[in-house]
Amino acid sequence: MHQFYTTLLLILLGCFQQIFAQERPNILWISAEDLSPHFSAYGDNTVKTPNIDRLAREGVVYEQVYTTAGVCAPSRCAIITGNYQTRVGGHNMRTLYNTFPEKTGLPKEYNVVPPPEIRCFPEYLRAAGYYTCNNEKTDYQFIAPPTVWDESSKTASWRNRPAGKPFFAVINFTTTHESQVWARSKNPLRVDPNKVLLPPFYPDNTIVRKDVARHYSNVSELDDQVGEVLRQLEEDGLLDKTIIFFWTDHGDGLPFFKREVYRRGLHIPLVIRYPNRSQAGTRSQRLISAIDLGPSVLSLAGIPTPKQMDGQAFVGPFAAKKERQWVFAARDRMDSEYDRSRSVMNKQFQYVRNFYPERPRYQNIEFRIQQPMMAEMLRLKDAGALSGAQLLWFEPNKPAEELYDWGKDPFQLNNLAAQPQYQTVLKKMRKAMDQWLLQTKDLGGIPEKELVKQMWNGGDQAPLTSAPSIQATVNELRISCTTPGASIAFREKGSSTWEVYTRPIPKPQKSIEAMAMRIGYTASEIVTFK
Repeated sequence: MHQFYTTLLLILLGCFQQIFAQERPNILWISAEDLSPHFSAYGDNTVKTPNIDRLAREGVVYEQVYTTAGVCAPSRCAIITGNYQTRVGGHNMRTLYNTFPEKTGLPKEYNVVPPPEIRCFPEYLRAAGYYTCNNEKTDYQFIAPPTVWDESSKTASWRNRPAGKPFFAVINFTTTHESQVWARSKNPLRVDPNKVLLPPFYPDNTIVRKDVARHYSNVSELDDQVGEVLRQLEEDGLLDKTIIFFWTDHGDGLPFFKREVYRRGLHIPLVIRYPNRSQAGTRSQRLISAIDLGPSVLSLAGIPTPKQMDGQAFVGPFAAKKERQWVFAARDRMDSEYDRSRSVMNKQFQYVRNFYPERPRYQNIEFRIQQPMMAEMLRLKDAGALSGAQLLWFEPNKPAEELYDWGKDPFQLNNLAAQPQYQTVLKKMRKAMDQWLLQTKDLGGIPEKELVKQMWNGGDQAPLTSAPSIQATVNELRISCTTPGASIAFREKGSSTWEVYTRPIPKPQKSIEAMAMRIGYTASEIVTFK
């Protein structure tokens, strides 16, 4: 099986460079964090965002785009692999940095080990001749192999690429992250707290309004940063030679939005601006999952969607002919707190299945309590000062099934699952959920400690990728690795950049170094051919 996947990958990657025309587009991702569609292009005029408005005016606005999780690391795991995080094992928030072992009993951190056929999609771009760079956030639930990015750092930029190479660049701004509500609390507000609209599940007082206004003000600061990126592109003569994506990694970083599986935690903006304002002013109602972003970039670069990906391209020559009928999402462990919920949604309804209905929706996330409005909501709850929809989040349990007509009920306050007139809809969405769980081999039902043990092949630490073998013929070098799913990298000795190995390389004049790494495994030792 390993040989099959290795052969398939080598054939695909080796052919890409031969298939496509030389004029391949530059592609830029501008991504932001913890942000719902708070822009005039989506009907929200609370704050002025002239630069993002410009992208919307000159590009395509997608109105029905959803992430696969309401929190960053599982969502980003899905985006970078083009697969549901529940398939690859990256569904728990989080696996790196701190798993809260004092409560979970887990190792303090671990790298997710996906099935061996899984790759990070930029690796395909690099193999096809693209320069790929990331500035700077990853948060994939695993350390990316060196085959993924030419550069991933605070200084990574398309400006660092070799002359003549097309680029795929990612710029990630943390300005609207949840933490910035308190981290930027001393910055001047750009929005009047008295003019922000509050959802019905928030109490209406000065503390809450100030935090919501701070979040909107951070959106304005983000817009300034987007404007600077556009200025740099114009300065470099690249604005009309680059396809620009603007998107966010999930919904707002506010209480009862972030970490939730409801629509408000999943709905994101997506704007694509094409060179020379092609398709300017277009709006799309196509149903899109964030796992479709990677395949769409590949398609625009002339690369077909790899068969192992759950995502499907929605633009470019390899766009899926059939649009999605459903989008799916998941919620599992959040920091130290365990839960499991799954969601399926179409353009009118959302169905949520709660595997632990005896647990409340609210989770006591210590990190979140740093947000003043969160602490205030808890204070009011303890004082008995909340009422009606404000108490929904804090109910001691939740229904096993939830069904919402989100078009008519945007805040999802009215659960329709028990109402007779909606049983046909309920059964249809229940069936879609059952099929998805089965088809994607959802790993959420496996206790996390057991799942880690499986990823580590029964051991107590991540497995080690086997060292690559270098075989020389008269004219070329062939590199192989016995570890299933390992990506192989090589470089001239002294170079700081690893290249993706896809096929035999001409025998070099200088010494060659090679290494291998399967996602989630420890990287191999470096071997040298002199």
